[in-house]
Amino acid sequence: MESLLKPEALERFADEPYFFDRTPSCDVVYFSNEAQSYFDKDELSVRVGLKETESPIALCYCFGHTAESVREEIVAKGRSTTAERITAEVQAGNCSCETKNPSGKCCLGEVYGAVQRIQKELSPEELQEEPVTLMERG
Repeated sequence: MESLLKPEALERFADEPYFFDRTPSCDVVYFSNEAQSYFDKDELSVRVGLKETESPIALCYCFGHTAESVREEIVAKGRSTTAERITAEVQAGNCSCETKNPSGKCCLGEVYGAVQRIQKELSPEELQEEPVTLMERG
């Protein structure tokens, strides 16, 4: 959390437990009942994907995947491989979710949810099938 707060917000940070607010319609991102303190989304150095309605909507903070990049891949290829690519990076030890993701947790749940939501939103006309390469006879 501290790594994502803007300097002026960090000055108000108290050494108390803070919680992540997952309510999409609420501007509060972090709150502490003990410190009677909260931080809004405009006080962070990154956009909080689940609280945004305009592009870009971040899904993966470690590798830069957005709802828009997932949508583009689904339209172009008929499916998304984003979750598989993230999983490979996580297994290779290349993620930093604890410090880069505002929730402090792995993004894969959000990614899977976004893929399902986008697939339902797209019409069959918007989806292109993967090109098939025909072998030449010689």
